[in-house]
Amino acid sequence: MTDDIRHRATEQNDPRYRAIDRLPTEEIARLMNAADATVPTAVASQLPQISKAIDEIASRLTQGGRLLYIGAGTSGRLAVLDASECPPTFGTDPETVQGIIAGGPEALIRSVEGAEDDAEAGRAAMAAHDVGPYDAVVGISAAGRAPYVVAAVTEARHRGAYTVGLSCNESTPLSAASDQPVEVIVGPEIVTGSTRLKAGTAQKLVLNMISTISMIRCGRTFGNYMIEVSTTNQKLADRAARIVADITGTDPTTARDALHAAGNEVKTAILMIERTLPPQAARRHLAASGHNLTTALATATRDTP
Repeated sequence: MTDDIRHRATEQNDPRYRAIDRLPTEEIARLMNAADATVPTAVASQLPQISKAIDEIASRLTQGGRLLYIGAGTSGRLAVLDASECPPTFGTDPETVQGIIAGGPEALIRSVEGAEDDAEAGRAAMAAHDVGPYDAVVGISAAGRAPYVVAAVTEARHRGAYTVGLSCNESTPLSAASDQPVEVIVGPEIVTGSTRLKAGTAQKLVLNMISTISMIRCGRTFGNYMIEVSTTNQKLADRAARIVADITGTDPTTARDALHAAGNEVKTAILMIERTLPPQAARRHLAASGHNLTTALATATRDTP
């Protein structure tokens, strides 16, 4: 398949920026800021496609499936970044949302030459992760042509997984390989071809939506509160206490005491306070409610033995 790089929106040259090396620093900053401001509008044009993808992803997660991101270069680093934030934010098992980057962990800090061109490695990554029908795989490539990513998505789809292709160009091989294409057309970069700029920003915004809204759909928030937050440091412990206090309307000391008794489980602490329950009874109600706090609050009775 021939590929004329000139026809990719992400590789075109924008004449407005041809003299940026001769401009004052603040003027370059203004140009970059103005260019970045166009990205949310480009993302907005794909909201129907993004929403369809999220509903399918959430459905698989609720059935015990996984969300796997796969990308190369900047796209791969963004994949790993978004996935790595899910356990502390939403209390997920590290296996539930994973980021896979061409070239492996070394590629997170330095370029691994040729990694994005290795289609066989993309297919092998899906086999190594034993991708199956309950999983969702999101391939990420600004150009939409990275052989590693296209091959991985093709293999994942062959294995029955639901696949999404996130790119910043139209009618790409990645889109053709995916169940749901998401094409966020941000146009030429201020530095020609540097897709870590607008394209990278667009990808980060979409990944934020995919992970966050999927977790909301899976009941891992209560309203806009992080009720699955992991208290792995003092900042997160303080946040957990504030969440318990805000939701229950209690004082900070009572919230912290309940959290301590609940083994730092935010949902358990909330149910303990709201329904005057001991920890084990609160946990039983949560388990019977599919660990959905809204359902547990609606069905639990006070002073349950």
